[in-house]
Amino acid sequence: MVRIEEAIRRRVLVLDGAMGTMIMRKGLTETDFRGERFAGVAGVLKGNNDLLSLTRPDVIADIHRAYLEAGADIITANTFSSQPISQADYGLSEMAGEICGAGCDIARSVADEYTLKTPEKPRFVVGTVGPTNRTASMSPDINKPWLRGIGFDELVAAYGVQMRAMVAHGVDGILIETIFDTLNAKAAIYAAREAMAAEGRAVPLMLSMTVSDMGGHTLSGQEIEAFLVSVEHAGALTVGINCSFGTKQLLPFVRVVAEKAASFVSLHPNAGLPNALGEYEQTAKEFAAEMGACLREGLVNVVGGCCGTTPEHIRLLSELAKGARPHVPAQRERRLRLSGLQALELTPQTHFVSIGERCNVAGSRKFLRLIKEKQYEEALDIARAQVEAGAMVVDINMDDGLLDAAAEMNHFVNLLQSDPDIARVPLMIDASDFSTLRTALKLVQGKVLVNSISLKEGEQPFVEHAREIRRYGAAVVVMAFDEQGQATSYERKIEICARAYRLLVGHVGFPPEDIVFDPAVLTVGTGLSEHADYALDFIRATEWIRHHLPYAHVSGGVSNLSFAFRGNNALREAMHSVFLQHTRAAGQEMGIVNPSTAMSYSDVPRELVEAIDDLLLHRREDATERLLDMAQGMQGNTASKKGGGDEWRQGSVDERLKYALIHGVGSYLEEDVKAATELYANALDIIQGPLLSAMNEVGELFATGKMFLPQVIKTARTMKLAVGFVQPYLPKSGGDEQEGPAILIATVKGDVHDIGKNIVATILACNNYRIIDLGTMVAAETIVAAAIEQNPAIIALSGLITPSLEEMANVARQLQRSVEAGHLRAGIPLMIGGATTSALHTALHIAPCYPAGPVLWMKDASQNPIAAARLLDASTSDAFIAENAHQQQQLREQYGQQQTPLLALQQAREKKPKLFEDEHAALP
Repeated sequence: MVRIEEAIRRRVLVLDGAMGTMIMRKGLTETDFRGERFAGVAGVLKGNNDLLSLTRPDVIADIHRAYLEAGADIITANTFSSQPISQADYGLSEMAGEICGAGCDIARSVADEYTLKTPEKPRFVVGTVGPTNRTASMSPDINKPWLRGIGFDELVAAYGVQMRAMVAHGVDGILIETIFDTLNAKAAIYAAREAMAAEGRAVPLMLSMTVSDMGGHTLSGQEIEAFLVSVEHAGALTVGINCSFGTKQLLPFVRVVAEKAASFVSLHPNAGLPNALGEYEQTAKEFAAEMGACLREGLVNVVGGCCGTTPEHIRLLSELAKGARPHVPAQRERRLRLSGLQALELTPQTHFVSIGERCNVAGSRKFLRLIKEKQYEEALDIARAQVEAGAMVVDINMDDGLLDAAAEMNHFVNLLQSDPDIARVPLMIDASDFSTLRTALKLVQGKVLVNSISLKEGEQPFVEHAREIRRYGAAVVVMAFDEQGQATSYERKIEICARAYRLLVGHVGFPPEDIVFDPAVLTVGTGLSEHADYALDFIRATEWIRHHLPYAHVSGGVSNLSFAFRGNNALREAMHSVFLQHTRAAGQEMGIVNPSTAMSYSDVPRELVEAIDDLLLHRREDATERLLDMAQGMQGNTASKKGGGDEWRQGSVDERLKYALIHGVGSYLEEDVKAATELYANALDIIQGPLLSAMNEVGELFATGKMFLPQVIKTARTMKLAVGFVQPYLPKSGGDEQEGPAILIATVKGDVHDIGKNIVATILACNNYRIIDLGTMVAAETIVAAAIEQNPAIIALSGLITPSLEEMANVARQLQRSVEAGHLRAGIPLMIGGATTSALHTALHIAPCYPAGPVLWMKDASQNPIAAARLLDASTSDAFIAENAHQQQQLREQYGQQQTPLLALQQAREKKPKLFEDEHAALP
């Protein structure tokens, strides 16, 4: 017998349409819903559609037959609300399992009936699982954001009743659909795996989310890519979208799923948008016409209908599906992916993932005091400040002897998840007690990083904990700790990490890309000779792990390194910066740091770097004494000073402005800008001169890894302040009377940074261009729609962070589609700019997506008016565009012939190098 997993690889499968719509058409009464069996049940039962599987099985069977006659390959059992939570509304919680089993039996019987008639077209049954009417990620009381109306365990128990009935009654798959809260879905996935284990029968899972706005978010706030990351542990047969809106509105979101998901893709939308009365009026012909676009693009593997669709809708859809090209799932690279409301993917271009350390009661006295005093809003401010300072993950730890760690974790994480400014980044759940980790894993809809597990209690608890973490869909940090204690030497670090890796990958089946090793950053400079190699051994162990344990990552608590120098924060920050320079070169990709005080490597004096290196690399026996002597003058925290002393104030106005921007010092900007206006005839020259020069240097420091993202953000804020002070001195641009060529500019979706965009807009406006500024976080669909409506001379895209690069390519692809469809004028130039962009990336990954027009990389803001003038001048445009195309082709050819060391290293790792040196056993 053909299984659904086999059929879906051969052709596009057709799912049925709405069950509720068809039931409503039957005009059933309360008596139909009650039958004889439930005649005496209190309350109203009409509306409990799943109950009809017991009281009017003939009606449900007829609806299934109607859809099968229309050409459906898959029918959904009448089980959407067949679990105790939803059935409680009708006083029938205890009947949930029986109701679910009856719904599955009816569907199974009818499907088998049609398969018997035409064996060449097998029919499949999937049990459909709704989201319930409760949400685990949001509070039911706006005044109590930490409150939850239902918990993970309660959802698992309810779903478990439903899932066990489905598996026992012979479904071919389980469709968890209309997902509006990913935490609910994670509970359903958890329950499904438990049910399959209990019944001794595995069936494929199918997941389908619903979006609640035109930005593509779930009701609980997650973006589509974040949702996909959160549920990737399910290993679902299909992932898709249902309900929400009509096909036309969902098409851009389906493209995201098709591009990002490693699963097959499904789509079963509503019959258009409802009218004022909530009725769906889209005809079968209109529905099929819109669904045809998905089929022609090869985006889907399963298509069907949701609210308002009927057998006629499915009949026309099944005709379109015949011979349609099925979607080929994306081959995703093995990379660590985490998620909050947004996704975080660790790529070769990711400079360093900073994990904010301040929400840790063991590491922050202030945070501990706030938690003890129940000052949760102020504690939340600490988390928010870390995210604003550039933390890409936030570490949460409640380990204190005077706290109920699990209770405090529950309260604070729920509170944090209700703040979208913080919840957009993933969490690191940090606890020494596994029960506290388990508590937190049941609270977060995103994919978290668990910190940590180890072999200190032996292999059995280690394996059990790893398996449980995997069931919740989390990644894991593994400490270099075993039954003998913490690893302090290089040899012990790699021995323990190798053993843990072998158990996780070979025994548990844990994805190696979801393993993060912490080889333990230990304190140096203590005066004890046995501590002298601690830093060097961490660096060596990091390099060994990255070369011998494929796809695994390395992290560490950086502040541990400098505990011996407590009280001298300036020296400690310098040590951390120099240490990270070495560990990152060795392969460390993330670390627990305080992003608001991180010092740039380029700011550490060269003599101090040498002295710190002597200590870290154990080059001199007297390194600690020499470093202490050198650091006598370094008092306090450099991050709190105006720039490490006022000597820089003795320089010229240009030098002072440049220093202020690079170091994020805003104290003197207003007076220095005023002084600069007396030196420059045109205030615009201040922006194009010292300010842009400083930002260019910041860009170079960031590109070479000598400045972290939090520091870049800090300089960008200072730049915004400086431009604001210059603004009153700029020549008036003419306001609404300006008639220059229009330039459409936007910071792409996923990126909130607007400093660079605003500078470019200001410079272009001063050069008599009319600026159409769409702002930040602008979706590709919005940019395309604005381009069609405004018909600009040029489109400019900006982005500061690495994910912006992929979104720019997405915008380019959608612009190309609009040109091919005849909606957008061909030939509109596309300008690409921002801190993470480059000539090579633009040539390789963006320009090929938009052959309809030239794609140009702008190194800095000053290039934009020059490039715009050459593009729009008929006497120079052809030659300029041809030269740009020639240079990009050269870059592509050079890239093919000689790759950069970073890319070569990444490729070498992806070829699965020898796992262990000769003295270690190989993986099973």
